Amino acid sequence: MLLKLIACEIAVREICQAAARSPNIIDFEFLTQGHHETPAAGRTDIQKHIDAVPERKYDAILLGYGLCSCILDGLTTGHTQLVIPRAHDCITLFLGSKERYQKCFSERPGTYYFTSGWLECAQRRGATGSGGSGAFAPAGPTLNPKDDYHAWVAKYGEDQAKYLLEEMKRWTANYSHATLIDFDFLRSLKLNERVRQISKEKGWQYTETPGDMRLFQRLLDGDWPATDFLIVRPGQKVAPSFNAEVIKAV
Repeated sequence: MLLKLIACEIAVREICQAAARSPNIIDFEFLTQGHHETPAAGRTDIQKHIDAVPERKYDAILLGYGLCSCILDGLTTGHTQLVIPRAHDCITLFLGSKERYQKCFSERPGTYYFTSGWLECAQRRGATGSGGSGAFAPAGPTLNPKDDYHAWVAKYGEDQAKYLLEEMKRWTANYSHATLIDFDFLRSLKLNERVRQISKEKGWQYTETPGDMRLFQRLLDGDWPATDFLIVRPGQKVAPSFNAEVIKAV
C-alpha cells in the first residue's frame, strides 16, 4: 500500500523504526509536539494537513496521535480513509496497547513517563531544565517551571501562564516515580542516565518498563484490527467514545 502518515514528532524514532520494517511505502509528515496543550489550535492544524492530502493518491491516511486532550474530536476526511490508533495519548502507543496503558495507570498513577521524543522535544524548544513526558500532566514535557513560565508568558500572556504554572505544580506534586519506557534500539542514547538524574532532582523513584512497538508496527504495516484501530470513512468524523474503545466514528 501507499500510505500517508501525519504524526507528532514525539514518536519520530519509533515510527521510523517501524517504517523500516513495514512492507508498505509511507510518506511522512511530522508535526511539532505540543498540540495537546492548545487542543483547538492543534485540531485545526491536523485537519489542515489532512485536507492537503491529494485525492486518490493514498490507500489511507494514518494519524500518529492519541486522543490527547480531545485533539482528535471532530477531525474528518473528504476522500481518503483515516486510520487512528485507539489510544488515550501517545504513552499508549509507546506501551503497545490501551489495555496495558490502563493497567500501568491503575497500578501506579503517580508515574511520570519518559521517552526519547519527550526529552528531545524539550531540548529542541531550548529548555534548560530536565524534560519528561506529560502523559498525565496538562502542560507538556518540560519539568522546569521557570523555563515553562517564560515560554507560556510569551505564548499565552501572563494570566494564562500563571494558571498553567499552578496546574503544573499541582500535578507534579502527586508524582512519585519517573519511568523510562525502554526500547533496545534506543539504548545508545543513554536515556536511562538522563531520567535517573531527573528522578534524583525531583526526589522520585526511578524505574524502567519495556516499550512495545506493536501499535506503531501494526499502524504502518496495514494491520488494523477494530479492537486497536479506528477507521474513519470519508464524510465521517472522529469523536470520543467515553468507553474502552476511546474513539469512534460518527
